Amino acid sequence: MGKILVTGGLGQIGTELTLHFRKEYGIDNVVASSIRLKDVPEICEQGCFELLDVMDAKRLAHLCEIHNIDTIIHLAAVLSATGEACPQLAYNINMNGLYNVLEVARENNIRVFTPSSIAAFGASTPPDQTPQDTIQRPNTMYGVTKVAGELLCDYYHNRYGVDTRGVRLPGLISHKALPGGGTTDYAVHIYYEAIRQGRYESCIAEGTKLDMMYMPDCLKAFTMLLEADPDRLVHRNAFNLSAMSIAPEEIAAEIKKHIPDFELTYDVNPVLQAIADSWPNAMDDSCAREEWDWEPDYDLAAMTTDMLEHLRARLT
Repeated sequence: MGKILVTGGLGQIGTELTLHFRKEYGIDNVVASSIRLKDVPEICEQGCFELLDVMDAKRLAHLCEIHNIDTIIHLAAVLSATGEACPQLAYNINMNGLYNVLEVARENNIRVFTPSSIAAFGASTPPDQTPQDTIQRPNTMYGVTKVAGELLCDYYHNRYGVDTRGVRLPGLISHKALPGGGTTDYAVHIYYEAIRQGRYESCIAEGTKLDMMYMPDCLKAFTMLLEADPDRLVHRNAFNLSAMSIAPEEIAAEIKKHIPDFELTYDVNPVLQAIADSWPNAMDDSCAREEWDWEPDYDLAAMTTDMLEHLRARLT
């Protein structure tokens, strides 16, 4: 592995992925970037950090040149809930930002890893054990940009030989960095509020199953696919990826094993619920397992134990 540039390096995934990659590949081999500086000293002050707006293709190309980048992890994006509040912004950043990354990669022989999402599916997609290759008709701007992004990455690989790779991420749960405007954010906040208040009011309805994953498994998946033998990769840019399919009450039941008085109530947000209802209950990730040996380490019980242990240490 050569030098890596992470866009969106101060987001929920970017923060932990940068730290993970610096541990795996060396602190001097991972350049984090973000559109603005945040108070994240372990990223911005330890190792290289650069300000980067992915809409600025010249700046992106310049950073790749001066740092001798050979792999871009493109995470900068507007997420599902935020994207519905401002769909024009979501389209502009998600599509044109990716286009800039792919063009710089084409011109400089750089590999690209960019995640797609469960949001790339829609209400007409088979909801249970959603196949790797199936109908994709999302009803959010975020989902539209993710489907288009999958196809654009396929095109740049097939037309120009760019080494593009990616996964369809489920909802991510982490005790380190807070999420930033996704539909599945509730699955993070429920743990924080369990520690802080002993109760949580869910914006997603009871019985709404969605694919979720604990952040350590996400970091593992990124590393595995980056290092995978390209000759084994059939799908390349949009591997279904899953670890657990869970509803709010199932998370609450697991939390109650540790905090018996925990209470879960509901105040359903109709916009977020409509998005959640259009997504699969569970994805079939057998292609990832077959093509690069994917297997998660955490189920709901193991994740809950680890989440609460870390949050107690931090919040109490």
